[in-house]
Amino acid sequence: MLRISRCSFCYYSARSLYQLRTRQSYRKWFSLIIRAKHDNSNLSALFHPVPVKSNPDDINVGAELCGSLKKNNLINVLNEFYQKPEIKAILIENGLDNYLQQQVYIHFRKYCMEVKNLPVDLHIVISDILQGAGNVTDILPFFLRYSKQIFPHLDCMEDLKQISDLRNPANWYPEARRMNRKIIFHAGPTNSGKTYNALKRFLTSKSGIYCGPLKLLATEIFRKSNENGTSCDLVTGEERKFAISEDEPASHISCTVEMASLQNKYEVAIIDEIQMIRDPIRGWAWTRAFLGILADEIHVCGEEGAIIVLKSIAETTYENFEMFKYDRLTSLNVEDQALCSLDRVMDGDCIVCFNKNDVYSVSTGVENSGREVAVIYGGLPPNTKLAQAQKFNDPNSSCKILVATDAIGMGLNLSIRRIVFYSLLKPTINEKGEKFMDVISVSQALQIAGRAGRYGTQFEQGYVTTYRPDDLKKLKDLLSQLPEPINKAGIHPTAEQIELYAYHLPQSSLSNLIDIFVSLSTVDDSLYFMCAIEDFKFVADMLQHISLPLRARYVFCCAPINRKMPFVCSMLKKYAAQYSKNEPITFSWVKNAIGWPLNLPKTILDLVHLEMVFDILDLYLWFSYRFPDIFMDPNPIREIQVELDLLIQQGVLQITRLLKNSNKEITFHSEEELYLKEKNFENESFIGKGELTKKLVEQGLLTPEMIKELQKEWIEENENKKSVKKIEIKENDPNLPPPRRLKPRRKH
Repeated sequence: MLRISRCSFCYYSARSLYQLRTRQSYRKWFSLIIRAKHDNSNLSALFHPVPVKSNPDDINVGAELCGSLKKNNLINVLNEFYQKPEIKAILIENGLDNYLQQQVYIHFRKYCMEVKNLPVDLHIVISDILQGAGNVTDILPFFLRYSKQIFPHLDCMEDLKQISDLRNPANWYPEARRMNRKIIFHAGPTNSGKTYNALKRFLTSKSGIYCGPLKLLATEIFRKSNENGTSCDLVTGEERKFAISEDEPASHISCTVEMASLQNKYEVAIIDEIQMIRDPIRGWAWTRAFLGILADEIHVCGEEGAIIVLKSIAETTYENFEMFKYDRLTSLNVEDQALCSLDRVMDGDCIVCFNKNDVYSVSTGVENSGREVAVIYGGLPPNTKLAQAQKFNDPNSSCKILVATDAIGMGLNLSIRRIVFYSLLKPTINEKGEKFMDVISVSQALQIAGRAGRYGTQFEQGYVTTYRPDDLKKLKDLLSQLPEPINKAGIHPTAEQIELYAYHLPQSSLSNLIDIFVSLSTVDDSLYFMCAIEDFKFVADMLQHISLPLRARYVFCCAPINRKMPFVCSMLKKYAAQYSKNEPITFSWVKNAIGWPLNLPKTILDLVHLEMVFDILDLYLWFSYRFPDIFMDPNPIREIQVELDLLIQQGVLQITRLLKNSNKEITFHSEEELYLKEKNFENESFIGKGELTKKLVEQGLLTPEMIKELQKEWIEENENKKSVKKIEIKENDPNLPPPRRLKPRRKH
């Protein structure tokens, strides 16, 4: 029986070699070799070899039948086999490119040399080769069999490609495709009444769902609906509020877009700020809502630039599409002069910055001139933002100046007379997840500038300008344009798709599965793009060594955290570790972990720490709705979160004092200078800290990478000068002994 099996292997190899000996097959072989060289080796490198266990039998049957094998003879046979060009061609036909061939051969050779007992059939074949009764090509079937053992994807590559076929996301939602939905697009700039008109239909419908980009917006719609007599529940990632009771849900719901239900049916759905469908990180949530919500009428509100992508998607789903255009209700005027100095701020001004350091420095400068200031930026809790907004909006308040980031672009009703852009440069993330500095887009400029002169406030005529004179012309150019057309919508792999991948590749980590999925995925590039998954992968790598079920691991990786906050990341890891041990995370456990109770902040670093603790408590509430048996104390967490919010509010009210009380001098740098600081360039006299550098970067003539290279060259040049100077001093010093003369070494 062994002889018959071996002959069948030899027949397979001989047949393959015979086919290769024809001229046509040799052409095919050369084309395969060339194609393999140009294969995407990055894809193959994503697949990690799975360890193959050796034969546990104590008796070496192969050695009893054919005698033992010498290691040096075995290695010679394996090397001769792998060097055959025709063998490489057959391996390419079987899905092994050059990278995989090398990996398999290294592991196969190591396996053959180190295993105690070789498989019987392989032992016999190698013995025959050594005795001249076989050919090295007879090893091929065993090599292929081993290849599929250590790289399981070779057997299921077609299944993996089919799972990651994302060319038609509309088919992911069959229930929505069975409905005859009507798409109504309310298009217009900020302060044009588009959302107001959509909400009128929402409030008069039998049932409805509102999907917004922020908790603040969802909470505002929740409040307005109930005040107008339409019972409405609130659902965000961290919070649930019920108009009637938890057991009796209301017919209307207001939620953040990621929390939109795709199971319940509604008469009317509103998807607000639809231009976010192009967002490189969150865009998938708008695409999911637009394609999957079960509603008779889908009202989408946003910029006119989204018309192209929405209409194109509606054509693929064969749904009726209708559009209403709106004009701005109040006028917006671009001033002819820049602000130039913080001493020239006026009541109703909002100075917009694009990083927290600028917010700190500008607010300090305004307060030093004797003016009270309100501060709003993304890291603040929602209630703190609302408190600062109310303080600024109150006509009886002494606070008339607002300093904020672009967080004011959505979700807050502010009574602003004039928007002042402190800078037009903003950190931007592209579709690949890469971060770089760039001038704000037309859409961002219009969105932020449009917050001035809002209809229904005390300033119904808005103004906009810049802080630097050089930016004013650029701003006028941005505001004179229409929003950029949106051609693509973001998509993201679902938990079900990743689970299918894990079924085929059980030994791969979640981060590795995501990499493979993205590399193998096929997307309709004319209509969709894959959202950046760097944050997801960051968490996946961080939790890799914690034992978690795949679905739970996926949920942890979707947790909304800022990976730049080490304390938050550390607590997420502790949450996961507790979950893996199936130990409940109690209120007392959390208090010990965060050091509760906390004190009023004395420095700006204390304030930042309080903001991180608030995010940690938010994270607990987020998990409490997904793993209620582990995160079992959400109510007391909410209670201390209210106390913490008050501490943060008091800290923000005294932000100037916090800066002055900081232990070390706080210096405020532009983004490119912060970039260099992160790279540990600490020499005070290096290139990149001056006003000229700032101006060149803002004009696009320099990038942080170019500054980095200039800096490197400057440091190397100075080090060379220092070394040359030291040598000259040594040579000219009369007090030094004469140099030692070495005898030449003898040549042997």
